[in-house]
Amino acid sequence: MYRKQIEEYIDSHCQDMVEDIFTLCRINSEKAEAEEGKPYGAGAAEVLAAALEMMEGYGFSVRNYDNYAGTADLNNKEKQLDILAHLDVVPAGEGWQVTAPYEPVLKDGCLYGRGTADDKGPAVAALYAMRAVKDLGIPLKKNVRLILGTDEECGSSDIRHYYSMEKEAPMTFSPDAEFPVINVEKGGLAAHFTGNFPKSGKAARLLSIDAGIKINVVPAKAFASVIGLDRKTLEQTAAEVEKETGIRFAFEEEGSVTRITAQGDNAHAAHPEGGNNALTGLLTYVTRLPLEECPQLTCLRNLLELIPHGDLYGKAMGIAMEDDISGKLTLAFSMLQVTEDSLDGNFDSRCPVCATEETVLKVVKRQLEDIGLTLHNDAMKPPHHVSGDSLFVQTLLKEYEAFTGRKGECLSTGGGTYVHELKNGVAFGAAMPGTDNHMHGADEFAVLEELLVSAKIFAQVIVDLCS
Repeated sequence: MYRKQIEEYIDSHCQDMVEDIFTLCRINSEKAEAEEGKPYGAGAAEVLAAALEMMEGYGFSVRNYDNYAGTADLNNKEKQLDILAHLDVVPAGEGWQVTAPYEPVLKDGCLYGRGTADDKGPAVAALYAMRAVKDLGIPLKKNVRLILGTDEECGSSDIRHYYSMEKEAPMTFSPDAEFPVINVEKGGLAAHFTGNFPKSGKAARLLSIDAGIKINVVPAKAFASVIGLDRKTLEQTAAEVEKETGIRFAFEEEGSVTRITAQGDNAHAAHPEGGNNALTGLLTYVTRLPLEECPQLTCLRNLLELIPHGDLYGKAMGIAMEDDISGKLTLAFSMLQVTEDSLDGNFDSRCPVCATEETVLKVVKRQLEDIGLTLHNDAMKPPHHVSGDSLFVQTLLKEYEAFTGRKGECLSTGGGTYVHELKNGVAFGAAMPGTDNHMHGADEFAVLEELLVSAKIFAQVIVDLCS
């Protein structure tokens, strides 16, 4: 019922939808230092204001929750369905080719720009689903609310603030992943560890390492500074390690110091197999150099043994595991700062439903303690699981199949979404299976046709669940 009208409405508003996505994507909404009344900085507040103005302009009742999140209601009836998306983005990073990060373009049927796929494009697709239902005059018995947050990438404190003021709807989906339906999200250990060692003062030594921009991003670049080694030695070792790891190295002399840049490929920490970790590649390289022995170098060798390059599943750390519901544990060594007398590191492990603090947290703590490092975590993030047999999930799968002709099935993910702590929340769209949106990477894009189909699916779901 209403499918033809919905499809015609969304198709006829395609250009408007693209322009609205671009309006939001032109705003750099990366989390910044808090300002008065702007908990995540000026950019996050600006994009939220733009979205609220947009939604109000389309006739929805809107509310700003202290610049943490904003909402649009389809009607004033009993709460039934929340659609939970986010407007903040990860840092732009380097390596963009198609366009600049905040200058979105439509090219070859794809929308390029930071946020087009994660998550501004899907957020606007959900808005247009609500527009379709409203403008077509489709009668509903219950309400749909679009909730737009601004801190999903850095801990979701925005949504905790929102739910401190509002109750969870009976059903919630977040268009912040891929179809068909993700009803299982792994737990996790966002590990933070530190260590100290005496300065060596040796002639050939490592001065520093600086790698990583965020704990949930596999680093594409990593930097080190060394002293006391000639260029020929550095290049010979680089050639060997590049052949072994695929990581590329470049050098720049600054007086007697050589600055080394390791180049890999970034990826989301939930899917580390999609990247090539410049940090572990750089550690492999540094520990192969003929540096003079010292406690710092010993510590780095021991650390690399626990998280060697290419070990994405925690095998060397002693925490490898998997189950049928959620798959394998993954581990991405994502951040590391080393000075001549200290070390500060982070890794991101996504843990299956079978994982426990006994089999992961305590093992990691013991392994790091054995090499003189301190793990600062006292707890893990628990997994999330919604029954695939529920009416809610079955409705989502039914409409996905109807609009795409593809088989609907429940999936698990290592990625954590807004719904992770909601009793009846799942991830639903907006990318189709097999589409690599370069999420969190350079040249992020969303396929326009996928966003249009998503909007149609979302609109029909609203009709099914709220009529």
